[in-house]
Amino acid sequence: MASFRSGGFDLSFDDIRPAEGETGTVVLVHGFATNREENWRRLGWYGAFERKGYRIVALDLRGHGASAKPHDAAAYARADMAADIVALMDFLGLGRVELMGYSLGAHLAAQAAMAAPDRIGHLILGGVGARMLSSPIAAPGAMTLAEAMRADDPSLIAEPMLKGFRLFADQQGEDRLALAASSEGAQGNLGRVSLAGLPMPVLVVAGARDEIAGDPQALADVIPGAKAVALPGCDHFSAIPHALFKAAVFDFLEGWLDEI
Repeated sequence: MASFRSGGFDLSFDDIRPAEGETGTVVLVHGFATNREENWRRLGWYGAFERKGYRIVALDLRGHGASAKPHDAAAYARADMAADIVALMDFLGLGRVELMGYSLGAHLAAQAAMAAPDRIGHLILGGVGARMLSSPIAAPGAMTLAEAMRADDPSLIAEPMLKGFRLFADQQGEDRLALAASSEGAQGNLGRVSLAGLPMPVLVVAGARDEIAGDPQALADVIPGAKAVALPGCDHFSAIPHALFKAAVFDFLEGWLDEI
């Protein structure tokens, strides 16, 4: 298992080269409560990129998978987690890459692209939409994601979205206390002005029924030249492995979406 050190933490990653000539390099950043194995390999993304001749680089974020799992929210500042992505690129000596993130990973990928715009050829933001433009307002007394992760009995979590993330984390065998800290540390959104400054081609993809993400077109509208795709019938979780998601990504990377 390969690892590197960033910000004082050991982070695990995969670096998979194609058997024959490389089309390019894609860096993959997974979502909350999952890991590189579940989000990308098991759901078919490694295979899809391998068939297209891409070198695949994917890391486990802090608090996830095989990476370090501190229980202190201060370890999960979003700027620091985005810096881990660029640090991995530096560690591997990568120049210009295609960068793709899903959900939390999309937030971090966007921030990494702002920090190192000359290093990113194309930026793919999955599982995000209009809700990326504003911070959520919790109802008074409502359970937080951190509280859901720390709850001793998940059956007592009333909010379906929170229960879904908690049960998914349990299924993956993730460290709930690390995830709770991560949810407290990685908060806030980037805002319209910051997103409008992204200079590279951007694709925004989300399920048409994804209430966590919101409308992908509304997010694309604030990024100059960005493309948006809504996956019919998909929610936040069913969108990730969908064949139409993969088709949209490769159409984007190969320039076909420019013809639409």
